[in-house]
Amino acid sequence: MVRLDITRLPGIVKELAPDAEELVGRIYSWYVEPGHLAFPDAMREWVREKYGDIETQQIVRVTNNQTGESTLFNSVRSRRPVLTPRAEETRDLRALSAEGPFANPLEETPADTFGRIDGDHWVTASNIAKYDYLHAVIIAKEDDPYITGEPQIADLLNVAVRWCQDANRANPRAIYPFIIWNFLWRAGASIVRSHAQVLLTHQPYAAPARLDEVRDEYRCRYGCEYYDDLFAVHTAVGLGLVYRGARVMAHLTPRKEHEVAIITTSPHDIAPALAKVLECYRSIGVQSYNAAVYMPPLGEAGYYVAWVVDRGDLHSRTSDIGGMELYAGTPVVASDPFRLMEHLAAAMLP
Repeated sequence: MVRLDITRLPGIVKELAPDAEELVGRIYSWYVEPGHLAFPDAMREWVREKYGDIETQQIVRVTNNQTGESTLFNSVRSRRPVLTPRAEETRDLRALSAEGPFANPLEETPADTFGRIDGDHWVTASNIAKYDYLHAVIIAKEDDPYITGEPQIADLLNVAVRWCQDANRANPRAIYPFIIWNFLWRAGASIVRSHAQVLLTHQPYAAPARLDEVRDEYRCRYGCEYYDDLFAVHTAVGLGLVYRGARVMAHLTPRKEHEVAIITTSPHDIAPALAKVLECYRSIGVQSYNAAVYMPPLGEAGYYVAWVVDRGDLHSRTSDIGGMELYAGTPVVASDPFRLMEHLAAAMLP
């Protein structure tokens, strides 16, 4: 059996039924082009030992025709090993997590004027340096920063939803919620102890607002829900599965390494799948990540979409983003979504 990878995407799509092939082509386009290298003789042995024969490399670019998202893949880059944290590093992180103001939030962090939300595993504080006018930090009660259990993830989301309800009662014009979780410093966190951020505003943020526009345009043009078709496309090419009611995708145009999208119609259905994704991340050596949840306006039914992306080695001296991400709008990604899907399926399917 041929092992699937992103370079085989055109062939995978051609083997689909005509209606499935049309649907994939409606949302995605791609190209596969060879990149060529000429190595000096002094390098050849070292290159072959480390990478094999890479004088010709297959470059894949996948573009979402509806959103404009685009990602470049190079299978050579995906061969680099991913290392798990050493045991002593994990212990150091736990010790660091037990220090600082987040270790004693009731005494050392401010509360919102409407109070705190106190869950089983998390408690809120008003962010001392706010992103926006309604902005709380959701702080873990546990010292271990590596939180992957379903009860803890479910409680995090529950605390966030309850905070949004209280914040809306304090400021009824604020109806657009947004949740982010920056895990450790590679992902932008300034404190080791696990903490997420929840915001509520009267004007939606640009990225989720743009996706809502895409959905409206897609519905008008095709008479279908964009998220439904997006998941159908990922499933058709082998990059989607359903776990306890949540639709999970190894994203075809990831922002960076190992990006996963989870689509549900309730915030509470996110927790089981997100917990499994974080367990999977841990098993493949992901050390830092960003997560976000796009939510409908308060009081309205709609889709809840969680995004999770790997932010790289905690001890790397290089950044995981550069000019391509910032100005070309096209991330360069080392991981292959088909390899990621193998790990997700192993974690989620019986």
